[in-house]
Amino acid sequence: MSGVARYDALLRDAAVALTAAGIDNARFEARLLLAHAGGVTSEWLIAHGDEVAAPAVAEAVRALTARRIRREPMAYVLGEREFWGLPFKVSPAVLVPRPDSETLIEAALALMPGRTEPWRILDLGVGSGCLLLTLLREFPNARGIGMDVSPAALAVAEANADALGVGARVSLVGGDWQEPGWAGRLGGPFDLLVSNPPYIETSAIEGLMPDVGRFEPRLALDGGGDGLSAYRAIAGGAAGLVVPGGRVLVEAGEGQAPEISALFSLAGFAVEAPWKDLGGIDRIVAATH
Repeated sequence: MSGVARYDALLRDAAVALTAAGIDNARFEARLLLAHAGGVTSEWLIAHGDEVAAPAVAEAVRALTARRIRREPMAYVLGEREFWGLPFKVSPAVLVPRPDSETLIEAALALMPGRTEPWRILDLGVGSGCLLLTLLREFPNARGIGMDVSPAALAVAEANADALGVGARVSLVGGDWQEPGWAGRLGGPFDLLVSNPPYIETSAIEGLMPDVGRFEPRLALDGGGDGLSAYRAIAGGAAGLVVPGGRVLVEAGEGQAPEISALFSLAGFAVEAPWKDLGGIDRIVAATH
């Protein structure tokens, strides 16, 4: 990959390098990297592959490919990930939004009647803002508060709120559910509480896929010894945060839904059958105050 190179040659070389690194869908990812490097679309590359790329494009795609070979998540390499059809900026300060989490949006839309109601929504562990900001787009008269312990994550969420046109309806606050009295500092009460908290057992983090374990923020992954620490804190504070008849929707790891449901039942909530993701896993625990 030296000297003058056409786009299709750069694409081929990037795909070969990714394949050698054991990355699935190598040609698809190579095309995304090259399109990002060149500031063009994948469709443009297909139509103009025989054109000569500028040296800066060739240098950029090599650098991006090297990052991906080290197993840095594609979303971090590109700086963006789509969620619910919306573009979200991402950085290593936040979890990469995942399709499984869209199940929470589906549940919220089904369980919260009236798209135009002025709902008050709280997102605990807001991260990139993908849950809260998507809900504010779907509920145009709603207002939201997003809490996160990471200032860097809050900065990403703020940038996304502004880019998606909902910045005027959201407040982003620092907070830690491990601190006494954390729930009382959030105001409210709220009609809907959502969260995708850390739920990986501490001992299991080192065994995660390298894309996740090496690069995604440990704060957003580590759920304590049994993976349920955050859920205990949320269940303990939820009754004081949610209005009577209000909803709680939390994402769960595989196999965790029964234990999480029990925590909310003990806290006085009526728990419904979990919502399954596209893979058939019980992904969202839904509870009513």
